[in-house]
Amino acid sequence: MAGFENHIGKIDISENYLTEIVTHAVTNCFGVAGVCNINTFRSAVSAITAGKAFRKNKGVLIRTDKDGGLIIDLHIKVTYGTNIAAAVNSITHKVGFTIEEATGLTVNKVNVFVDEMIA
Repeated sequence: MAGFENHIGKIDISENYLTEIVTHAVTNCFGVAGVCNINTFRSAVSAITAGKAFRKNKGVLIRTDKDGGLIIDLHIKVTYGTNIAAAVNSITHKVGFTIEEATGLTVNKVNVFVDEMIA
């Protein structure tokens, strides 16, 4: 669970909500065919090396860094012929903006891994 405190009190945001927002933002980007499953080894290494892992939900792994900001790992499928660099840049900006706009949490980093290409 992620959260922050303001003048009203403490606000907790569920992991399911965060992953659903990210999944929705990613799948609505041009050229993205979907998200891929994260294998167990990758998610374990990611959780051990860089902060607390929230949840493995399909191709989305959200964790916090030492400053309390979010680090989001995405594993996606793209359609054949998509300019991957442009798609990744678009996804990075859209996911960061969407999370910050919807929750008020800071997104420090979005890592996009293109695992598959669909014809």
